[in-house]
Amino acid sequence: MRVVIRYFFRTLRLILTPFMLLSEKLSTPESVSRSADDQARANEASKDLALYQFKACPFCIKVRKEIARLGLNIETRDAQHNPEHRAELEAGGGQVKVPCLKIQQEDGSVHWLYESDDIKAWLQERFEPA
Repeated sequence: MRVVIRYFFRTLRLILTPFMLLSEKLSTPESVSRSADDQARANEASKDLALYQFKACPFCIKVRKEIARLGLNIETRDAQHNPEHRAELEAGGGQVKVPCLKIQQEDGSVHWLYESDDIKAWLQERFEPA
């Protein structure tokens, strides 16, 4: 019975994934407008950030939309299909849970931020134009 349930959900995920990704493409908001200097500062501030994510995870989609809305260049790392990224997420963050934002501090320390709402709030606090 477990095998049947597992294959049911895998099939469901395979069917829904293209629709979720299409929905993301169609509903991603325009990025905020910044001056060239402000955008350069935002790019510099976001260069040490990396988002560990699964492509079709709805919470990851929510965070990617916020990143697009804020016009940030944050590297996305696929923790589902890339074993190196998955291992780094598990070793650094302590668990394979997405979305997770890796924040490299200026002093060299690393902070791992989980939960889509927490990530969105952190990004808005630091990058929302005045």
